[in-house]
Amino acid sequence: MLWPLSIHGKIGRCEDDTNMKIAFVGGGVMAEAIIKGIVAANVADGSDISVGEPAEMRRSHLEDTYGVRATVDNMEAMKGASLTVLAVKPQTLPHLYPDLRGRLSGDNTIVSIVAGATISALTYGLDHAPIIRVMPNTPAQIGAGITMWTASEYVPAQTVEATRSIVRTLGEDIYTDDENMIDMATALSASGPAYVFLFIEALIDAGVYLGLARNVARQLSLQTVLGSAQLIRDTGIHPAELKDMVTSPGGTTIEAIRAFEDGRFRALIFSAVDAAYQKSKALGG
Repeated sequence: MLWPLSIHGKIGRCEDDTNMKIAFVGGGVMAEAIIKGIVAANVADGSDISVGEPAEMRRSHLEDTYGVRATVDNMEAMKGASLTVLAVKPQTLPHLYPDLRGRLSGDNTIVSIVAGATISALTYGLDHAPIIRVMPNTPAQIGAGITMWTASEYVPAQTVEATRSIVRTLGEDIYTDDENMIDMATALSASGPAYVFLFIEALIDAGVYLGLARNVARQLSLQTVLGSAQLIRDTGIHPAELKDMVTSPGGTTIEAIRAFEDGRFRALIFSAVDAAYQKSKALGG
């Protein structure tokens, strides 16, 4: 069952989520962010979560921090799970398929956060039809992320709702029935934090270049970016209009904007996001 495009904020445990068994294949940063959200929002208990992770230090960390069960054996981690989150790098998938293909129970829905991996590729690679494709971003680590996701027609409605309760622990979410939008979101919002971090880093360095102490330049830059984003959200005013409010005739801001335009700032952003989009599609084969 598919739903139209919808945007939501956070949510806690759903009644049907009680005793839901969740497995993870891969226990890296994004897997931990999801586990943290699930446990903090009481969507599931740590004891109902198992993780297949090859690195001993990561296994120990996840067990000690969240009370989950961690093992080197992916199939052991997936035993009895109703949801299994694939949280591995795209390059790892071809090596993972032979181990999992044809061995998944019919009531275990795969939730993939693997960049570029399409539902059709996952279905073929795993020989398994119930697939949900999810694309979160790194601010999910503090519950301030944005996640776009979609589900195949073979996923039961109650499983879609269970997944919805999980992704909302990461921040806001957008559900779409158009899988092509997942690759677009990968380029814009999943890769997007890196663009923002790069811009903030450049602002800080520019402040240091002008003569500000680095800690002062950092504070000025961070609050400027944070406050500007919040101003757009809270007022609903278009960014272009807010930009014009700051830009006085013949002033300092228009001089800076002229320099941005000379460097094709906006065109470069277009090109960068499109490059990420093309790479996401290429990863999906």
